Amino acid sequence: MKNLAIGMFDSGIGGLTVLKEVRALLPSEHILYLGDTARVPYGNKSPHTVTKYALESALFLLTKGVKVLVIACNTSAALSLSILKKKLPVPVLGVIDPGAREAVAHTKNRKVGVIGTKATIRSMAYERAIKRLDPTVEVLSKSCPLFVPIVEEGLEHDEVARIMADRYLRDLRGSGIDVLVMGCTHYPILEDVVKDAMGDGVSIVHTGRETAKAVKETLEEGDLIHPAGKGTCEYFVTDSPDLFKEVGGRFLGEPLQNVSFLKNLDFKDFLLSE
Repeated sequence: MKNLAIGMFDSGIGGLTVLKEVRALLPSEHILYLGDTARVPYGNKSPHTVTKYALESALFLLTKGVKVLVIACNTSAALSLSILKKKLPVPVLGVIDPGAREAVAHTKNRKVGVIGTKATIRSMAYERAIKRLDPTVEVLSKSCPLFVPIVEEGLEHDEVARIMADRYLRDLRGSGIDVLVMGCTHYPILEDVVKDAMGDGVSIVHTGRETAKAVKETLEEGDLIHPAGKGTCEYFVTDSPDLFKEVGGRFLGEPLQNVSFLKNLDFKDFLLSE
């Protein structure tokens, strides 16, 4: 089991920010990453459809041999984590709970901000996760829909990123929060811009970084840490592999190797049955 890979999936490219943190913390681990680029975005799909897609991605990775599965997508984690935990024979982690735990642990005045896509904010997944840990924490949320296209177009250092960050975060900046959760896997690319917009006194929670810590803890608890050595990464996408390589290379700061194109992920709906 120790020699099996860590499996990760996302609706597209954003989950690579989680992969980057996992690789930094666990450099000897092999990682298999699936980006369902043919069906992105998931935010406008029904819960049933998102869960179906998540199961298909998970089952594909299981056929490749994984010892733990990471849902590196906020929408999928919000809607499908519980059923994947129930259905799959390996530990399953999402990106929401680790970020929520870090926020609750670090807020001193019990006021936490959350930024994300419209779908994630509408789901209230972070608010529920934070409230489960500490019902006294006040959660203020804000959707930042243009952050994703800004990142994917490589404009994170452009003036447009600073303008939109100021516009989106203005209300949160004056709200008294002392912790801000970046509730989208694209947003770490904008971490410096977000920090500048929020100013001093607000801690920024990088959910990918916290998820990596949770993966490490899970592997340690199961005595599943890979022996010393340099791990490898293998990538699978369901559409546009060249675009994935281009944008993903910017996310990771290096060229992407070992990218394979999958024509479909076709599994049976009976797995959704109770």
